[in-house]
Amino acid sequence: MSQVRIYRAADYPRTPWKNGAGSTQEIARDAGAGLEDFGWRLSIAAIGESGAFSLFTGYQRVISVLQGAGMQLQVDGLVSRPLQAFESFAFAGDSQVECRLLGAGIEDFNLIYAPHRYRARLQWLTLERPQRLFSSSATLLLFSACDGLEVRLDGAAGVTLGRYDCLQVECESGLVDMLVQAAAAGGCCLVELTPR
Repeated sequence: MSQVRIYRAADYPRTPWKNGAGSTQEIARDAGAGLEDFGWRLSIAAIGESGAFSLFTGYQRVISVLQGAGMQLQVDGLVSRPLQAFESFAFAGDSQVECRLLGAGIEDFNLIYAPHRYRARLQWLTLERPQRLFSSSATLLLFSACDGLEVRLDGAAGVTLGRYDCLQVECESGLVDMLVQAAAAGGCCLVELTPR
């Protein structure tokens, strides 16, 4: 058996960045309050101008552009490749990171997790046709980047996710069988988390 929870984009709380330069919509987390003590956290941030990222010492970060012209990061003095929509980039939370926008403002999708507490895997899926996914991870998070994403778990009745909605599945044992299809062209992100 699996426990399922749906997060709707309209309900995401907005919290200020650690450095005060912007704000984040928090999608979900495993524990903690504020910006501390969580094992993992998913969020969306609007970046309106180039500048520095907040520090999250003891955490690992994976960031992806959701929309906009993209960005380029300088991480501890090293410049990343240009990041376009649905391309991910990982870096340590205690790195000194400067973001340079490649055009106007962007929205990005963030996974922050404690690597001593969780193993994590993140992948973007393009849904030109239905896809069947299998996972034995303890926690699955399916984030929709499109409208009308249909998700069916273990052959049960399906649920529909809107743009930026998220489905969380807590797997008590065994293998989760997930069928995913989009009503129109679009994609989603699958995050798999397993406690260490």
